[in-house]
Amino acid sequence: MHIVLAAKPDADQPWITDAVARLAKQTAATVSVLAVDQVELERFSAAPRSLFLQGAREAVDAAVRRLAEAGVEAQGTVLSGRPLERIIEFAEQQQADVIMVGASTRPAMAERLLGSVPLQLIEKSSRPVLVVTHPS
Repeated sequence: MHIVLAAKPDADQPWITDAVARLAKQTAATVSVLAVDQVELERFSAAPRSLFLQGAREAVDAAVRRLAEAGVEAQGTVLSGRPLERIIEFAEQQQADVIMVGASTRPAMAERLLGSVPLQLIEKSSRPVLVVTHPS
């Protein structure tokens, strides 16, 4: 079994990584952690791509470190572009058995206007998607 954890840059969501660790241990799965910088075109970005890449790298590194602390080895990858497309492409390349992602943290109005990556993944991915919500 192979799990792709789609980590959200600039979001501290350790419960998602913990859920991945539990599933990986139960199934002897391998894990790939992916974060996407969310910059489609740098010229339209409010800041240089390097800042967004740094946030994505930090999210990947934090998840890989937390998984290692739980006894699960993981590989980390950072990609540029639109999250939905890049996550789906990466999961296909990795031949993932499941994509795990955190529930949207946007307010309801913003989610309606801008969309939700977890919901879009469920709609568009040919791979199973497991959305992990905050435990409280």
